[in-house]
Amino acid sequence: MSKLTSDEELAHGAANGDAEAFATLLGRHYDRVFRLAFRLTGSAEVAEDLTQDICAALPAKIVGFRASSKFTTWLYRVVCNAAHDARRRTVSRNRAAIGWGDVEKMRRAEAVETAEALSWLQRAMQSLPEDLRQTLALTLDDEMTHAQAADVLGVSEGTVSWRLSEARKRLRAIKQEELAQ
Repeated sequence: MSKLTSDEELAHGAANGDAEAFATLLGRHYDRVFRLAFRLTGSAEVAEDLTQDICAALPAKIVGFRASSKFTTWLYRVVCNAAHDARRRTVSRNRAAIGWGDVEKMRRAEAVETAEALSWLQRAMQSLPEDLRQTLALTLDDEMTHAQAADVLGVSEGTVSWRLSEARKRLRAIKQEELAQ
């Protein structure tokens, strides 16, 4: 084991790559780091995760220790900063999740509304005469142009336009009748 005894000496050794000095520092201060993290977060689970994150990042951070203050003062500042950063990330994540939750709720509501509208349209189309139903089915969602539908149905383009107008009129009447009930 290293002959270094003070935290500051151990920190200097750890900063220079002495794994044993680093292990000794962790052994001395792990519980303190955890207790402070627990007091800052109020959750043992979060404090444990935070302590593990701090310990994993400590080898890179310890290089920044300048011994202008006690090692424990520096370490506690590292813990406070890490807790603050974790809290800020959690708040940001929660805000984002709330926003995405609202977007997802709206998307689902829109999907339900669209499905209901399609279901209504399919039911209402069944009440139309076959020629109107076929013409509407071919041209829905711009599946076919009036000219293409006319070719398929063997009628003129004008007839397709009239049928669509008639189908819309009848569908509006069906909707109004349902709303009146």
